[in-house]
Amino acid sequence: METGVLRVLRTTAASWWRHRELRRTGQSARARQLERETVLRDLGYLRQAATLPNAHVICGDGGTFLHLGWTTVSTFAPIERFPLAALAVALGTPFIDIRPVTDGIGFANLPRVTRGRSVDADHSGAGQSVSLTTYIDMVERLGARIVNDPRPRQST
Repeated sequence: METGVLRVLRTTAASWWRHRELRRTGQSARARQLERETVLRDLGYLRQAATLPNAHVICGDGGTFLHLGWTTVSTFAPIERFPLAALAVALGTPFIDIRPVTDGIGFANLPRVTRGRSVDADHSGAGQSVSLTTYIDMVERLGARIVNDPRPRQST
């Protein structure tokens, strides 16, 4: 893993309020241990984001979500204040910015991205699941912005 990535993860872990409080009360060894565990956990999330075919980041008015199959890491903050998600996008994970989407009902009725490799044959309705590329096609029609688009490039 790149030094810059580790630096960001370490800084983020050290800045967490609980870790700062431990340092303030003289429990530096415990703070270092928890920070190390946090960095290792976040590195695992980044490795999953890089290897899972349907991993993606979504940012909307409700916060930012890093979807990793059966695991989701989220915060109420925008991606600009969620370093783990920003790192995942910088490393190539698809990013779907739904903040420009104005059709809330249309978005709510979209199927979810499949967690594994299987895709529902009938991909209509909110209870169904589709591949990430199909989902991106659908959400892009609603006005979402896509970064690190995994869809094959089409020649014009």
